[in-house]
Formats: sequence, C-alpha cells, structure tokens
Amino acid sequence: MASGERPLNEVNFLTVAEVAAVMRVSKMTVYRLVHSGELPAIRVGRSFRVPEQAVHDYLRESYVGRETA
Repeated sequence: MASGERPLNEVNFLTVAEVAAVMRVSKMTVYRLVHSGELPAIRVGRSFRVPEQAVHDYLRESYVGRETA
C-alpha cells in the first residue's frame, strides 16, 4: 500500500447524489468529472461510488483564490 492510502474498509464512499450535494452541482456534473478522470470513482454494478477524500482533494486543488506570498 502506498503512503497516504487507507485500507478500503476505512474509506468512506459517497454516491453521485451525495457528491453533487457536497459540491452543490448537478449529478450530471459529477458524472462528467468521473468520466473525464478528474474525480476518481469505482463502479458498483451500474452505479459509481466516489471516495469522500477524493472529493475533498478535488475541491482543494480546484480552489480559485488569491494566494498569499
């Protein structure tokens, strides 16, 4: 296991609807992010599950703001 990775039984997975609610975007936007590879997800049957930490990481990396020197 690489450093920083958690065992799968400790990972909290979110549904597409939950991710959309957290990010305040539509479910279609979440699907686009998953299909483009910008947001990692696993497929469970016909559904996707997104690791909660991946959502937080995506939002942190996408933050547009003034950087302090």
